[in-house]
Amino acid sequence: MVNMTENTGSVIDEDTFSVRRTIRIAASIDKVWRAVAEPEHISRWFGRTVLDGTGVGATGTMTFPDYDVIPLRIEARDEPHLISYRWNNDDALGELPDAVDESTSTVFTFTLDEIDGGTQLTVVESGFERTSAPLENLESHRTGWDLELDKMVALVESEAAESDA
Repeated sequence: MVNMTENTGSVIDEDTFSVRRTIRIAASIDKVWRAVAEPEHISRWFGRTVLDGTGVGATGTMTFPDYDVIPLRIEARDEPHLISYRWNNDDALGELPDAVDESTSTVFTFTLDEIDGGTQLTVVESGFERTSAPLENLESHRTGWDLELDKMVALVESEAAESDA
């Protein structure tokens, strides 16, 4: 069994209404890129993801168990170092719209850097000041990024160890 790399948790910046987490992953930047940029790989650790393409402007959805379908759009892409998504996530609005709502959506960006022994990944999600309950949404997403990224680290590191064996 592979021991997962221990990483610190997400932090909230109330001044910028953002959540940030920087982690280390004992896997190549290419493996981590696939995990954050390819829908079939994202679906294995995050929400079930469907996109109509892979470039900037591609749209689709992310679905979580016992939750609505969330509209999603790629905002920026610089393979294999940066990918940014915009998504709806304001629970207080009731039923989520079928397309990304610019007025209440947030943006999360993954930045990847090669480091000794693997990849450093930073995620920053911003725009919570546009949601109906900014502080509550910040806290909810802080705990969410901890949970989801820990799942991704375990998955990617175990696959990297298997392919290296």
